[in-house]
Amino acid sequence: MIRVGVPSKGRLMQDCFDWFGARGVVMRRAGSDREYSGVVEGVEGVVPVLLSAGEIPRELAAGRIHLGVTGSDLVREQLGADEVAEVARLGFGQADLVIAVPNVWIDVETVDDLDAAAAGFRKAHGHRLRIATKYHRLVRDFLQAQGVADYQLVDSQGATEGTVLNGTAEAIADITSSGETLRANHLRILSDGLIHSSQAVLWASRMAEWSAADLAAYARLAAKLGVAGVPF
Repeated sequence: MIRVGVPSKGRLMQDCFDWFGARGVVMRRAGSDREYSGVVEGVEGVVPVLLSAGEIPRELAAGRIHLGVTGSDLVREQLGADEVAEVARLGFGQADLVIAVPNVWIDVETVDDLDAAAAGFRKAHGHRLRIATKYHRLVRDFLQAQGVADYQLVDSQGATEGTVLNGTAEAIADITSSGETLRANHLRILSDGLIHSSQAVLWASRMAEWSAADLAAYARLAAKLGVAGVPF
């Protein structure tokens, strides 16, 4: 029996159910909205496991689920290529991880401008420019590739857009879909500040135990979904 981690609530859950359902694999909760078990109709040997989107990367890495649907931003931030393989991009849940700065920084339009501002900030204030984010790996890798070094990342697990107004950071790196929350907090995205374009992706765990029966069940599921065989 292969276990498929799917988002447990909200728009992501419904979009996930719709995506599978459109391909002849009907997923639904086993009981009320407060229950976190589910059933699958249309293919044998598959059971859904309802989890928060943030838990799915961890469960994939631990091998407790064989497949999982979650944002590429979460997987790229938390896991490595040796732990999961991409099966299919699902075309919903789109959002961009971006770097944004205060509107009053009229001379900071690009990452190069941010680099120059960071150097000047340290000279003026005696400490490095702070960027609030929960995506430490992705942001660090992006800035390193751009040659930006004079900064520090400040952990923010919620309301990241408010950290500049609250004085706990000078800039932010966060997920946005419409940009409305950034604008409401007087922030703007750098013209070349796109770090990662995220969407919901179906992932396969390299860490799970795949028995012969599991591989057969996956082959049936892949045929229904129109995706490739086990990608490892």
